[in-house]
Order: sequence, then C-alpha cells, then structure tokens
Amino acid sequence: MSRMDRYKEKHKEIEETTEKKQFSPRKERTPKESYQNQSLADDYSSERPASHENKSSSFFKKKGQPPKEKKRRKKHRGLKLLGFFVLVLIIFSGGMFVYGKYSAEHDTSLPREDVETFNGVTSTDHSNNILLLGSDSRGEETGRSDTIMVIQLDGSGKKPKMISFMRDTFVNIPGVGENKINAAYAFGGADLVRQTLVENFGIDCKYYAKVDFQSFEKVIDSLFPGGVQIDAEKDMSSHLEVPIKKGPQKMDGLTLLQYARFRMDEEGDFGRVRRQQQAMSAIFSQMKSPLTLINLPLASGKAIGYSSTNIPTSFLLKNSFSIVKGGTSGVSSLSVPVKDSWSYGNSDYAGSVLVVDKEQNKQAIQAFLAE
Repeated sequence: MSRMDRYKEKHKEIEETTEKKQFSPRKERTPKESYQNQSLADDYSSERPASHENKSSSFFKKKGQPPKEKKRRKKHRGLKLLGFFVLVLIIFSGGMFVYGKYSAEHDTSLPREDVETFNGVTSTDHSNNILLLGSDSRGEETGRSDTIMVIQLDGSGKKPKMISFMRDTFVNIPGVGENKINAAYAFGGADLVRQTLVENFGIDCKYYAKVDFQSFEKVIDSLFPGGVQIDAEKDMSSHLEVPIKKGPQKMDGLTLLQYARFRMDEEGDFGRVRRQQQAMSAIFSQMKSPLTLINLPLASGKAIGYSSTNIPTSFLLKNSFSIVKGGTSGVSSLSVPVKDSWSYGNSDYAGSVLVVDKEQNKQAIQAFLAE
C-alpha cells in the first residue's frame, strides 16, 4: 500500500471516530450537570415515598369504607327493629287497656260507678295527689268510705308515697260540723272528703278514685293471676269469707281483700290500716315482674272501668315509671293520726272516735311528703 493510500485510510478512521463521538447518546457529563441531576433524583426520591404513602393511605381508607358502611347498615337495621318492637308494644298495651276498660264498663255483675264532680287542685309542692276511697256496696254502712288514702306518684322525691287516714278520726267536715272522717263521703261525696282533708290536715288532691271492693278483687286477679305474695301476720277467721293462716302465702283478690279489711281484734282500725298498707306495698313491689308488666295494661283498663274516677290516662302513662320504681325502691307510708297525737273519745251521735292533735298531724304529713 502506498503512503497516500495509508494516509487516506488513516484519515477515514479519524473521521469515523469523530462522527461516532458527535452522535453518541452517552454524552459525558460535567461535574455540575452530574450534581444537578443527582439533586433532581434526590428530590424525586424524597417526594416519591410521601406520594406513595398518601396513595397507600388513601387506598386503605377506601378499603376501610365498606366495613363502616356495613356497620352503619346493621346499626340502622337494629334501630328499625327496636322501633318496630316499641310500636308493637304500644299497640298491644293500648289495645289491652281499651279492652279491659270496655269489659269493666259493661260488667253487669257490679253496679255502675258514675264520675263525680271533683274540684281538685295541684298541691303547693306541684304534685298531683290521688284521693283513693274504698267502699263496700254490700256493707252495713253504705255511703261511708271504708278506706281513705292519699297516694302521691309525682312528688319531689320521685317515689310513691301513701297516707292512710283512720276512719274514726274526729274532724270538722265543712258545712256539716264535727264527725268521723269516713262520714264526709256520705254527706258530700269525694269532693267533700277532699275539702275535709284540706281543712283539717292541709293536704289537697287533684284526682280521686272510688273503688268498690268487689271490683278490687277482679282487678287483683287480672294483674296477678298467680296471686299476691304476702306474709300474713296472724291467723284470721272471724267475720271472714275465707279463713287466713299466718305466714307467707299467695293471696288471690278475695283473700287479699279479706286480709286488708280484717279488724275484729284488739287493734281494731289501727291493725286494719297497717294491713292495708302492707297489701298496697306488696302490690307495688310485685309490679316489677315481667308477667305483671304484661298484665298491667289490661288490669289498669279494668281499674279505670270499674272505678268512679277523674284520673286521665295520660297521667297514668306519665307516671308509670314511678309505679314500677315503687317495686324496686318500696313505697313510703304514713298513718294518720301519727303516734302520740291522739286519744280515745266519745260522741253522742258519732259513737267512739279518735280525738287528734290536728296541728301535729299536719306537720307530720308535710314532713313526710317533703322527704
């Protein structure tokens, strides 16, 4: 090969090398370019985990949403079932109450009790006391109230309270004069009894209920089909339709009534009032039983239907909790006249009476209701 040919070949190799360097994608970087690129890479790498984390957390949040939706749906379904159950319970209770009231009002075996005019007022402590009068249409003293009680359900203590007045208590009856307190009903009905209590003992009532003892038996049997559990304090047989043995037992309506009305012993009316309060406390205490609560609407309807009363159904519903609460916390009771506030006396026209210190008893009643 000639020198010229070698030169041309060498020159060609140099040109090819130069062309390769000009079009090579792997261009050599300067230190500055390398630093800038590394910074961008670092920035990208530093931003990427945060972005990735956000995407991940967002992903998990989205993944967590379906269980919350399911839980919310279950909660709503539970509330709907509860609401349905409450609605059914209300309808059932209302139906049983109406049925009980209707059946009592159309019971021809007992005399119909008409509603009396009763000018009751709310007490000064904002409670609506109930005057409860018990009588026996078969008794020899028809027209007189055999039982006089004041029941308070909505007092300041939010606990049922009961005050019993002994029938022989000698009081001033407005417009009549002095006589036994149980004669007030014969002279002027339930409202005159209310006025008598206000004048002599300073206690007023908003509502009243007059219950015949025969209807009392039927209400008790409806409310407690298995009987009322009570501890009889003694053997009783004199002047009773059903003899009673001492000790714990379950009494039906008739037996419980006989027990509460018995007074043919040395204690007379004092023992009877005590047993009446014992019977009422037993009734209240056993109302917490589930079976009794189921029977309560029917028995309440019968009680209203058989009674002469002005108690509105709304009042009973509003204070139903107090009635049930009486079963758990007990019923407070007071007998009037209170201890050491009375003495025996005689009247030419009223017979044997209890002469009482009215002011002492008035203060005892006020203190009792304020508890």
